[in-house]
Amino acid sequence: MACLNILKQEIRAIESTFPRQHERFQVLSATVDELTCRFIDNKGKKHEIHGNITETYPNTPPVWFCDTDDPTISAVLEHLSNTNGKNNHIIEQVRFLVSELCLRNGLSEPLDLKCLHLTHEGSPYRGYSESVPTSSRASSGHGSCSGDNSSDEDNADDESDRDEDLDEEDVEIHIDFEEPTAITKKSDGDIGVEHLSTLERLKQNQREDYLRGAVTGSVQATDRLMKELRDIYKSDTFKKRIYTVELVNDNLYEWDVKMFSVDSESPLMADLALLKEREGKDYIQFRFVFKDNYPFEPPFVHIVAPIITGGYVLVGGAICMELLTKQGWCAAYNVESVIMQIAATLVKGKARIQFGPNKNQYSLARAQQSFKSLVQIHEKNGWYTPPKEDG
Repeated sequence: MACLNILKQEIRAIESTFPRQHERFQVLSATVDELTCRFIDNKGKKHEIHGNITETYPNTPPVWFCDTDDPTISAVLEHLSNTNGKNNHIIEQVRFLVSELCLRNGLSEPLDLKCLHLTHEGSPYRGYSESVPTSSRASSGHGSCSGDNSSDEDNADDESDRDEDLDEEDVEIHIDFEEPTAITKKSDGDIGVEHLSTLERLKQNQREDYLRGAVTGSVQATDRLMKELRDIYKSDTFKKRIYTVELVNDNLYEWDVKMFSVDSESPLMADLALLKEREGKDYIQFRFVFKDNYPFEPPFVHIVAPIITGGYVLVGGAICMELLTKQGWCAAYNVESVIMQIAATLVKGKARIQFGPNKNQYSLARAQQSFKSLVQIHEKNGWYTPPKEDG
């Protein structure tokens, strides 16, 4: 449990050093999975920055992203994705993040930053002291330097209201110095046996690929997709069978999503009932295809079946949604939110299922071509969904 204990201590130190009231850098939320913080630049503009602590941490650094066009922030975050060794640790990542952002904005480093450091040397996986310095909060809202390196026991009262994600009972650490480190939650017990089996099979496949040197995709995208798939399996919406998710040939980068329910009062929902009566199917099937740079680029989504008219569905089955383009996408979006937004868009666009014989067929190639053409048009004329005449 030493690795997890260190992570928890580092998170506490970061939160204590940069509370919400800090004038330059504020930690908004922090768990063993994710850190959300805010940087205030030299013009007073606020930038929210997110760091996902992946299952392979600390063998690989957290995945950072920020919904901004500021090249300064993008450059700093890109550097953080290329660290190694002890510099992968969240406390060192935050030190570099704050220092570089201040430097590039012509700002002085917060004095609090000097308090934030690791006390251990050498390998990031072993040989650590279990004590990581935490800074007490000053009345001004800044963290202040203190020579007292408090232990977990000393800070127990202060941490009693901490997010349950930081409870040791909820997390197990498995460390293998030949393979990526994984942080596995015991709370996965609320996932069905079938879906737990899928997650374990995917992990096993990844392990075998790693040993063969045949890894596909990227660490960043794989970790994010594994986390999202696990979250979906826990989701009430998924459990209520509003939609289902199946991987195509166990490929984490290709998902079949079946939507069983939309607005109950919509014509499309009535069409789904009729489809079940006629063909024994009561869902709309989508294909999600993810790239190696996910979540920084949206998945490509198209309808597989049935044929849909209206609903902003294009030739080939692509969907006219700015959210699914690079300019409309945000790395903070998750797959479930995209699924629910697509359902709302179909209903808003008065989508209907086309019954009877038809000559139209959906395919990935046709969908990609029609979507590419659509994006080119909207880049010139702007986006509006739904149509302007609909308000």
